[in-house]
Amino acid sequence: MRSANPVAIYLKDYQLPSYLLESTDLHFELYEDYTLVHSRLQLRRSEDCAVDAPLWLHGEGLELLAVSLDGETLPLDRYTVTDEGLEVASVPERFLLECSTRILPQENTALDGLYKSRSMFCTQCEAHGFRKITYYLDRPDVMSVFTVTIEADKSRYPVLLSNGNLKACDDIEGGRHRATWHDPFPKPAYLFALVAGDLHFIEDAFRTCSGRDVCLRIYVEQKDLGKCDHAMRSLKHSMRWDEEVYGREYDLDIFNIVAVDDFNMGAMENKGLNIFNSSCVLCSPETTTDQGFQRVESIVAHEYFHNWSGNRVTCRDWFQLSLKEGFTVFRDASFSADMGSATVRRVEEVNVLRTSQFAEDAGPMAHPVRPESVIEINNFYTVTVYEKGAELVRMLHTLLGPEAFRRGSDLYFERHDGQAVTCEDFVRAMEDASGTDLVQFRNWYSQAGTPLLTVRDEYDADAGRYTLHVTQSCPPTPGQASKQPFVIPLAMGLLGEAGNLPLHLANAEPDPDTADNTRCVLVLDQAQQSFVFEQVKEKPVPSLLRGFSAPVRLDYGFTKADLYALMSRDDDGFVRWDSAQALATRVIQDVEKQIQGSATVVVDPMLTGAWRGLLSDESIDPAMVAEMITLPGENYLAELASHTAGANVDTIHNARWAVQAEIARTCSGQLLETYHRLAQDEPYAPSADQVAARSLRNTCLEYLGCALGVHLELALEQFDTASNMTDRLAALRVIVFYGEEAQRERALDQFYRDWRHDTLVINQWFSLQAAMPLGDTLARVRELLLHPAFDLRNPNKVRALVSVFTGQNPVHFHRVDGQGYQFLGDMVAKLDGSNPQLASRLVVPLTKWHNYRGRADLMCAQLERIALLPDLSPDVFELVKKSLDAREPAQAGSR
Repeated sequence: MRSANPVAIYLKDYQLPSYLLESTDLHFELYEDYTLVHSRLQLRRSEDCAVDAPLWLHGEGLELLAVSLDGETLPLDRYTVTDEGLEVASVPERFLLECSTRILPQENTALDGLYKSRSMFCTQCEAHGFRKITYYLDRPDVMSVFTVTIEADKSRYPVLLSNGNLKACDDIEGGRHRATWHDPFPKPAYLFALVAGDLHFIEDAFRTCSGRDVCLRIYVEQKDLGKCDHAMRSLKHSMRWDEEVYGREYDLDIFNIVAVDDFNMGAMENKGLNIFNSSCVLCSPETTTDQGFQRVESIVAHEYFHNWSGNRVTCRDWFQLSLKEGFTVFRDASFSADMGSATVRRVEEVNVLRTSQFAEDAGPMAHPVRPESVIEINNFYTVTVYEKGAELVRMLHTLLGPEAFRRGSDLYFERHDGQAVTCEDFVRAMEDASGTDLVQFRNWYSQAGTPLLTVRDEYDADAGRYTLHVTQSCPPTPGQASKQPFVIPLAMGLLGEAGNLPLHLANAEPDPDTADNTRCVLVLDQAQQSFVFEQVKEKPVPSLLRGFSAPVRLDYGFTKADLYALMSRDDDGFVRWDSAQALATRVIQDVEKQIQGSATVVVDPMLTGAWRGLLSDESIDPAMVAEMITLPGENYLAELASHTAGANVDTIHNARWAVQAEIARTCSGQLLETYHRLAQDEPYAPSADQVAARSLRNTCLEYLGCALGVHLELALEQFDTASNMTDRLAALRVIVFYGEEAQRERALDQFYRDWRHDTLVINQWFSLQAAMPLGDTLARVRELLLHPAFDLRNPNKVRALVSVFTGQNPVHFHRVDGQGYQFLGDMVAKLDGSNPQLASRLVVPLTKWHNYRGRADLMCAQLERIALLPDLSPDVFELVKKSLDAREPAQAGSR
């Protein structure tokens, strides 16, 4: 067990830096056993710094070889080296500090700082990786212009890349060469990047709105050159979109992307040199699913958009992480909505929020979008900071309107270009540009938890008056027992027998910018409010939270008939999907109660009738039908159950399975007809129409396959004849999930033989087996850990196998004997010493112990076991401690 626990740091303790950087010159000498880093830092004392204040530079795991100040070697009594950094005493107001250090990238298994990914050198410096490269003011509010020279063996590393524009390259003695890059835009150290390797590239060009030509390159290994075209198209689309929608033009002469196999994150927005996890940039019809194509498009856009929302304007401190991430997630979501189906994109976003972010808000790891304290910043790269942070920006867009929001973003970029700022600065720009008071809106940034809207209504037929009574509340979260009211935009409408009704909100002026009078946005800013609608000629069904206008839970007494009406007739696509999901949830919960009471299982025919109607209506976008008829996932159902008696994973699984099988049996005719109708003959393209058709067709195949294998031959035929990975993997999933053991093993063996040389495809093969509902999946996962294609050092493989099992296979992970938890504890123990970031992400499922009936003690036992590990990393320590601390007040009522 660790002898000293890591100490939290607090937002309230923020202080301005004592010293600032005017320029940074770095010289890297890359060798096979070590790397030498020579830094020349031009520093100056900040205005408020005391004259005798020592200079403190961050540094971890560095071997200091030499240090000098203004050209003179420093004597030993002028500086102190510790495990955390370098302190230099008695420095002048302005000075040049030079350091030489030795580091060992080849031994860097944490993939943080400068490390070796197979034969390639690369970096990951966000959040604190740069301090593992050289001694530096490694904090986001210290920005500097960088000039970087890289020197390496030319035969091994013919490509040498860093931030900015290439200034020089030449050969030097000993078969080596060097390249010098200069980035004219000041940036913090976390945006530094370096890549050296035997890489090849595809090249294109983009002409900006001001007429400048920008060279675009994507660097990959030679074998992957044919998988870059989609990423390049996505980059060009995102560059044009950012000019047209936000007025943001790219500012360097070149934009580089590099694909890396070993990477802890999805991608990194380093200025002018984006480094990507290879799974987020490489794609082809033969190896990548439709979802993979869409993911590449979204992530390429996200990292490019960071050029302004994160790079040109960055965050003052890491508590402000959502300043750049929440805003950029909103921007990439808007881009993706414009590139495809806006409603389907919104459904995907809400699924993540409700399944993952709401669960985070309800548990011991709950934290505000702008946290108040932190032990390890890597633990705050969460769905709350990213996805909920994006919802805050979306609400501002809704409250202000698109024109005022655009004025606010323009003002934000103009006011803060080249600065490190705060979430407050972002909101203030929106406030100043729109003239809207957003003081109360700031509660969203400082208060954790998911608000609950409790809605009740009254209808006076004689007066034609309909009244909505809305109460908002937010449950206690760690450190926040009570909450102030939020500002919540509630988009709504009223549904009548013939469709959506015109709205006449009492005491409200009609919006001159809105031609549609069947929709309005109610602004909730008090604990209780009532809204009166006049001229309502029939009792309506309220259409609430249209477009999911706020990240809240909704409590309204919808009947099944209400939900059926909304999913059938409402003109808001999100509400139709949401109502279909709510109806399915209600039916699954009914069946679960029947199973728990040992009663005969009866599935409400209203649901199967609704599904038949959806499948028969060819006027609806097939992608939307696919989303609507896909049953709510077991994790979401468990999250809902956690708010009552707690989730019983076994009865949830059996109830969902029974409903799925009944839909397959009752709707088999419509499922078969739709499956055959949507067959495609044209060459594969990740176009909206083709993706939509494949989505619904494969959803039908899943239903047909689960009907006791009656239609399994369709999956077997599709697996053998599919011309793209989307269809082949969908067929394999049906065979593996619902086929006989011999069929399952034969298909899995065939798939592996066909794709054993493509690591990204084999990762999908791992994931499919980790998610299997039948058989002893845990035993299979343990066996796969020993498979020659698996590598515990590669984060993608760990996520594909271990994370999918623990996060997407609840019935096997939450085994009643606790072996699933034991397995996860073992994996965290193995990885914590080598890759703490990966280990801390793995441990998250155990922190949700409060959700599961009868499992809390078993889950907490593993957390306690992990807590006793020697030299536990701060990353894992923080999550385990918070999780166990939350158990104390719940001991008496432990499930």
